[in-house]
Amino acid sequence: MSALLDATLDHLRALVGFDTRNPPRAIDTGGIFDYLRAQLSGFTVTVTDFGAGAVSLHAVRGTPRYLFNVHLDTVPDSPAWTADPHTLRVTDKHAIGLGACDIKGAAAALLAVANASDGDMALLFSSDEEANDPRCIAGFLRAFPLLPSGEGRGEGTGEAGRSGEPEPSPPTPLPKGEGCYQAVIVAEPTKGEVVLAHRGIQSVLMRFAGHAGHASGEQKAGDSALHQVVRWGDAALDFVVAQSHERFGGLTGLRFNIGRIEGGIKANMIAPTAEVRFGMRPLPTMHPDTLLKQLRALAEPEPAHFEETFRGPSLPAGDTARAEERRLAARDIADELELPVGNAVDFWTEAALFSAAGHLAFVYGPGDIAQAHSADEWVELDQLQRYAESIQRIVDRGLA
Repeated sequence: MSALLDATLDHLRALVGFDTRNPPRAIDTGGIFDYLRAQLSGFTVTVTDFGAGAVSLHAVRGTPRYLFNVHLDTVPDSPAWTADPHTLRVTDKHAIGLGACDIKGAAAALLAVANASDGDMALLFSSDEEANDPRCIAGFLRAFPLLPSGEGRGEGTGEAGRSGEPEPSPPTPLPKGEGCYQAVIVAEPTKGEVVLAHRGIQSVLMRFAGHAGHASGEQKAGDSALHQVVRWGDAALDFVVAQSHERFGGLTGLRFNIGRIEGGIKANMIAPTAEVRFGMRPLPTMHPDTLLKQLRALAEPEPAHFEETFRGPSLPAGDTARAEERRLAARDIADELELPVGNAVDFWTEAALFSAAGHLAFVYGPGDIAQAHSADEWVELDQLQRYAESIQRIVDRGLA
């Protein structure tokens, strides 16, 4: 193994040892963040606590053009793990541990490069990606918004405090120049290839209202809440099929899933209430509000309650023309950095949050999404080494 991989594994052993499961997200500014601070000598470091276990660390050395972002939280472990998930196991090919693939391996590699190089570098570590309560990236973007071309970079805006969330104190000085960072490189398991586009994500809660009664009589369309659900579900699946011709950046159609249906009392009673939870993953060219309006109106009567419980934008964000423009601009940066470009993916990442705020962003990291969230999660050593070497090359050449 190379010295860089050895250092990466040393850091990964330490990072896996910290319990950052989300939920319960029992994370504070100590623990793993104390470890990070200790590894980032020579960086200007700002740690911000956004509450409820959402903590970020922004570290800057020199005047970098790009921001490397990685989350430190993991999903909970399952009973299927064959050994302690917080103790890293290293074989001749794999590093095994909770978060090793998603995505502490990349965090460890970034720390190894930060210590092996003295080049300009900017890092943003966060702790709240694995649940539907993201605060870190939103808080960072409020504190350091994208500036109009020509205004240069400032030292924070105070916007974070206006929403009741803490402001970085003292604010981390961003390098002077045009706009903000030229791009944000978000680490997620992409098998060491750049991902320029991925789907958005939306989750919805619906409730249907009927009229309780004996099931022996003839029913009207709106009498049974469960019958309403069945009619709506049939129309929704037909609607999804009708979107199969839509395409963007190698992605096709609308991903859709009815995840839960609950309601009714017993077989001989008309169901007075029913609840449905569904999720969908639209293309960058599909407007989220339009999709919601169309799905709500698919059947009569319309649901009594319709609530979007989570929305994550797609990557790139924007209308069709703007999204394609951003995808090509991100591709130019990946080519400049000599990073291999892969296919678009179906899973969601926080790169979309940066894109929605106006930043160029793409996803690049070691590991395979098929291993993420699995028991005995692992990342290939070869991919860890290639990722670390690529980041070191970028930093050493002054490209970062």
